Amino acid sequence: MPDHYEVLGVARDASPEEIKRAYRRLARQLHPDVNSGPEAAEKFKLVTHAYDVLSDPQQRQQYDLGPQAGFGGGFGGFGDIFESFFGGGGSRSGPRSRRERGQDALLRIEVDLGEVIFGTKRDFEVDTAVVCETCGGSCCAPGTHPVTCDICHGTGHLQRTVRSLLGNVMTSSPCGSCRGYGTVIPTPCPSCAGQGRVRARRTISVDIPAGVDTGLRLQLPGQGEVGPAGGPRGDLYLEVKVRHHDIFSRNGDDLLATLEVQMTDAMLGTKTVIQALDGDVPIEIKPGTQSAEVITVPDRGVTRLRGTGRGDLKIGIQVVTPTKLDSRQAELIRQFASLRKPPAPQLAKFQQGLFQKLRDRFLNI
Repeated sequence: MPDHYEVLGVARDASPEEIKRAYRRLARQLHPDVNSGPEAAEKFKLVTHAYDVLSDPQQRQQYDLGPQAGFGGGFGGFGDIFESFFGGGGSRSGPRSRRERGQDALLRIEVDLGEVIFGTKRDFEVDTAVVCETCGGSCCAPGTHPVTCDICHGTGHLQRTVRSLLGNVMTSSPCGSCRGYGTVIPTPCPSCAGQGRVRARRTISVDIPAGVDTGLRLQLPGQGEVGPAGGPRGDLYLEVKVRHHDIFSRNGDDLLATLEVQMTDAMLGTKTVIQALDGDVPIEIKPGTQSAEVITVPDRGVTRLRGTGRGDLKIGIQVVTPTKLDSRQAELIRQFASLRKPPAPQLAKFQQGLFQKLRDRFLNI
């Protein structure tokens, strides 16, 4: 049997890309549609068989190790013996299918906090494996088809007698010529190099449900890669990340915000309208409002992911004390203070910082 590396004209340490380029170059020269000579047809079979072996990492490793590789890997050889002797080799009675399920894929997607409230729909492109349009997943060039392997005669495996401590035992191993498929592809598809799939970009539409949070993974069944020989697609997983918002934050299904209120409005009370993520919200500041008080607006938070309804919008109050007063304003404040006759400043019990108090209020309400 000719050396596969010599057949393709590559070094023994050639990379997979170098092997693929060598195969394509020789296939263009020896293909029956281009070269009708009998020697060319025979050489084309050798080139195709060499590529089938060297393009598969496991088959290439076994080929590089030589014929004795089947007996040198730890207990692998004895495993085959016991498997066949005790009937465990029944699963190898037929050839394996070229069609395999595609791999799953994981992508990360970012959404805005406002999109989380009601959910959103996104279209995005993914680089994935799709069915080869030239061969439709058959792996064969148009007009051709697989042929029965002349080494294993379509069984996909070879049997041999091995002398062991138990006597002569019949063992079974995958056919190295067809790699266990039972058939070989004499004329691989030129577009996919006999893989039945190619890399391409495709657009996927995804409905992102309301209430998702950072770290949540969405499963899209059947949206992953197409398997070898046009096998069924794997699944696509989307890991969600919610972007930071400068004004609103999230605690479970509740939205949190801080509202700055002027000292006079806190003392006398007022009404205002704030712009929330889903529209305007009227707010009433009652007279005597203090810093760190929380105003709760029911059902204006995030839609619950698993359940019904929405969380609340919780607004923490921060009373703003003026830092610069003109003479008229200062005089009015002094008059106000003299009328109230407040006590002189004095030490009080320890209080947490404003933002710590706001956080605790948010979490405990």
